[in-house]
Amino acid sequence: MKKIKKLTKLINLYNMKKIALAVAVALFPMMQSCNAQTEKPSSQPISNAAVQQSNNVPRRPLQIADFTDVAAATIDGVVHIKTEMTQLTPLYQSFFGFIIQQGVQRQVYSAYGSGVIVTSDGYILTNNHVVQDAERITVTLNDRRELPAKLVGTDPATDLAVIKVESNGLTYIPFGNSDMVRVGEPVLAIGNPFNLTSTVTSGIISAKARNMHIIDNPRSNETPLESFLQTDAAVNSGNSGGALVNSRAELIGIVTAIASGNSGNYIGYSFAIPANLAMKVAGDLQHYGYVQRGYLGVQVTEVDANVARQTGARDVKGLYVAVVNKGGAADHAGLRQGDIILRVAGKEVNTFAEMMEELGLFNPGDEVDVDYVRDSHSNTVRVKLLNYKGNTDIIRK
Repeated sequence: MKKIKKLTKLINLYNMKKIALAVAVALFPMMQSCNAQTEKPSSQPISNAAVQQSNNVPRRPLQIADFTDVAAATIDGVVHIKTEMTQLTPLYQSFFGFIIQQGVQRQVYSAYGSGVIVTSDGYILTNNHVVQDAERITVTLNDRRELPAKLVGTDPATDLAVIKVESNGLTYIPFGNSDMVRVGEPVLAIGNPFNLTSTVTSGIISAKARNMHIIDNPRSNETPLESFLQTDAAVNSGNSGGALVNSRAELIGIVTAIASGNSGNYIGYSFAIPANLAMKVAGDLQHYGYVQRGYLGVQVTEVDANVARQTGARDVKGLYVAVVNKGGAADHAGLRQGDIILRVAGKEVNTFAEMMEELGLFNPGDEVDVDYVRDSHSNTVRVKLLNYKGNTDIIRK
């Protein structure tokens, strides 16, 4: 009897161990999850500065944009532009072996591009090179309606132009804030490559403030203003003047150029004029027929490691003032050769393109704060910008 009781006790003990083991196995994933949340990482602790910097970065959920709704909301805001121009060419005939000019013949040439409707009553932004020298401009809407357009104004310094069609209730694309665009942000390019109307391609923002030295036809008194958004969205001939839009269906750029090598076709990246600059240019062309542009009146060199070493700059950033134009805005404000400009109107400027883009948002007579370093001391001065004539007058076409 005692043996039976002892055996029963051993069996119960064995069963209890089995139950405990089963519970432990069941709870193991939960325990592991809890440990993963509470145990300290094996790497070095993050510094307080890094934590503070991380906390200052806007927290936005990582999302893969569904561009079907974006395309539907914006595609009607992009138009096809056809331009026509007449060229007179000599007409020759041969008489007894002699080539004699018998007059001229008129040849009509056509070119094509894209444009972006920016108001419901028919104002359209495009590139200057799309409509330059055009004698006739025809706009085709996405619903296939054809409308004649008139030229409102051009700005060769930014390669922008505004045209107008007589219509109301048009679908337009609202401007976004191109200053808030981030490298890596997904975008759509909408245009008419190879006359294939209403074509949509996607990509990301590859870089900002690119100066490609491709604008070579500004007016003699103006400096080319290049500070392009770079994207890998596929763009080809005919996309010029089209829209670059973000995932919120906002216009962040006007497509203007491609990197094509010797092929003339897209090879991997393209460029767009930032929307903030385009909006300012469009408003000026609409109201004055001419862009009111404020100048600082300096010639600068970007501070790289070599310039920093030669000038004794503490940091490799900013713009070294090589020349201060006498009587210019900077001269009046007290800036000197050797100063290093760090910020204009609160925006950091480390390239000439960044400075020109920021100044391009202001009119002559506007006052902007310029932060700079002189003799290792930080300073701020308020500068009243001037036009290219050296005053603050409104310049009209």
